[in-house]
Formats: sequence, C-alpha cells, structure tokens
Amino acid sequence: MTGLVWLLAGEASGDALGARLMAALARRAPDTSFAGVGGPLMQAEGLTSLFPMEELSLMGLVEVAPALLRLRRLLRHAAADIAERRPDAVVTIDSPGFTLRLLRAIRPLGLPRAHYVAPQVWAWREGRVRHFPGLWERLLCLLPFEPPFFARHGLAATFVGHPVLESGLGGGDGGRFRAAHGIPPEATVLLVLPGSRPGEVARHAGIFGATIARLLPAHPGLRPVVPAAPAVRAMLGGALAGWPVPPILLQTEAAKPDAFAAASAALCKSGTSALELALAGVPMVVAYRFNPITGFLARRLAKVPYASLVNLLAGREVVPEILQEQCTPERLTAALGALLTDPGEAASQRAAFGPVLASLAPESGTPSEAAADAVLEMIGASLPRHSR
Repeated sequence: MTGLVWLLAGEASGDALGARLMAALARRAPDTSFAGVGGPLMQAEGLTSLFPMEELSLMGLVEVAPALLRLRRLLRHAAADIAERRPDAVVTIDSPGFTLRLLRAIRPLGLPRAHYVAPQVWAWREGRVRHFPGLWERLLCLLPFEPPFFARHGLAATFVGHPVLESGLGGGDGGRFRAAHGIPPEATVLLVLPGSRPGEVARHAGIFGATIARLLPAHPGLRPVVPAAPAVRAMLGGALAGWPVPPILLQTEAAKPDAFAAASAALCKSGTSALELALAGVPMVVAYRFNPITGFLARRLAKVPYASLVNLLAGREVVPEILQEQCTPERLTAALGALLTDPGEAASQRAAFGPVLASLAPESGTPSEAAADAVLEMIGASLPRHSR
C-alpha cells in the first residue's frame, strides 16, 4: 500500500514532469493519493495545489532577490503542510532554489525524500555539491552523464531518462497545422521560443522580433509561431506587439506537435526546448540573454563548453549557440538564414539528433515509469521506519 505522495513543482516543465510521474505512480499503485504544489497538468492528475505554482516561477539572482520574503513564507507554508500530512514520500521537482530549501527544512521529519531533476552543478558552481548530502534518499537524473558526476562526489544518483521522449512532439502533422492557419505550402514556418519565464520573454522578445524583421526580405511569407507557456501567456500579447508579423500563439501543449512538424527552423532560448525541437527534427539556433549580473556570474563560474543540451550530449557544436552580448538580431539572422537556405546545414543537425535522443532513454520503459519505480522502491525501503 503506497498512501500519500507529496509533490512540488515550481514551473511549467516541472508541472509536466510531475503529471507524468503521478500518472505512472497511479498505474503502478492505484491506491496512491497526492498532495503538494503543481500547475494545471498535475491538477488534472488529481492534485489540489497548496498555492499557485506560478508564485515560484523565478530565475536568476536578480529576479529572485525582490521576492525573498514571499518565497520564505511559501517555504514555511509548504513545510508545515508536509509536517501535518506526514506523507509516505516527498518528491520535489527541479526549481532547486526553492525545492532544496524545502528538503532541508523537512529533514527532521524523517520522511523519504526524492528530488527529480538533478541540480545542474555540473554546469556551474560545482562547490554546491557539498551541501547536498542528507537532503534526499533518491536523486532522479534526466541526463546520462549526471550519475557518474555525482558519484565522483560520493552521492548516489539514478538515471531515469529524459521526459522529452514522452512529449509526443515527434509525431505531429505539419500539413494539418498549415491548413488550420491558412499557411501555404511554400511559406516558411519559423518556431520562436523566447522562454517560459517572464524575465526570459522580456529579454528575448525584442531581439527575436528584430531578427524576424531582418529575415522577411529573403523570406516574405515567413510565419512565426510562438508556444505560449502558462507563466507568460498573459504578457505575450504585449511583449510581441512590435513584431513585424503577428505570431501564431500556441495556447496548449496539444497544439505543439503539429506546429513543430510544420516548421522549417526554430529560434529558441537555451533549455529543454532544444531537446523538444530535436525530437521533432527541427533544425535550430539557440540563443540566450541573462540579466547582466546573472550573466556576469555565469560566465565566470561555468564548467561546461556548451549552453545547449543538444551540444552537451553530442560532445560538439551541433546547433549554433549565440549568447549574451553576441545575441543580436544581426548574428541571429545570419545563423537562421543559413539554416533556411542551405539544406546541408539543416540535414547535418538532423543527422546528429538521433544519437543525442537515444542517449536519453532509460534501460526499460518510459522515463516517467522509471522515475515512478524509483519512488516506489524508496517508499518500500522506508516502510520499516515509516509504517502507516
């Protein structure tokens, strides 16, 4: 008997992870109930969120600082709810700035704890690893190189596979998308992914819009398509109002597969979106601008040669990365222009996507099933100490 699993996700990607994990747990242990914090996808799987997940959707040192008092209040609220409910397991998902503090706060309760999505200390600030012992019983990793990294620091970790493989983004119908939006076959569909956080959209929208303006003379039928992540949906209309071509906004995850299948190329911010595009076979240019202070620190503390997960997993630059001060409309236009006019550039990227995606699969089953198995094993191992 499993009982209660308390979960917390802090942003849209974590909400999707949490929802798939909940579904996999429910299939394996139908008596499982859920509590915690999540977004609409987790709520659709039966979670009543303790407070709106969007209150945690922050990124970067400068962005978080003004909200510290509110975040501390939410942390106390979450920890008190866990103490009252005494769940059979606590699963925190990504968002390490908040979730690791929560795991530390509830440590005295002696409850089994799992953290899903390893903190990216392999990318920068590796010294943070010394704070991790004792925070969790299971660390569930999405990337195959993470368990060996943590093993070097004396921390056990389990590779469960990357959830992008379950996204369904490789099976869309591009013709259906074009027909639904009146886009002729010869027109260029450009996916534009400025980010899923308000700060990302604010930093990227103007640059990406200026890039589209520069592409139009050579591609007059260009149609930009922008997935509207829940945390930025309300601000996108204003942020994209100055674009020379009104973008098609994708309001749901269900709309993405067909749009991705119709796309000739993509301009995307660095992050999981690059793996989504790779699954759909969409060649891309990766761009990112940090807040200047966050960027200053990241540049000096970075431990990896690439920002894009596609390039990190391939071990070479498969997709162009145009970052920080280099991220200008002129440079983005040149890189995208090469993808849109040279079939060899696009074909080279697509050929590299296959091995990258193969490296993200668990030994058996789906990533969410592998994660669910790890959580259930953790609960089973704790039963002598935490019987209900």
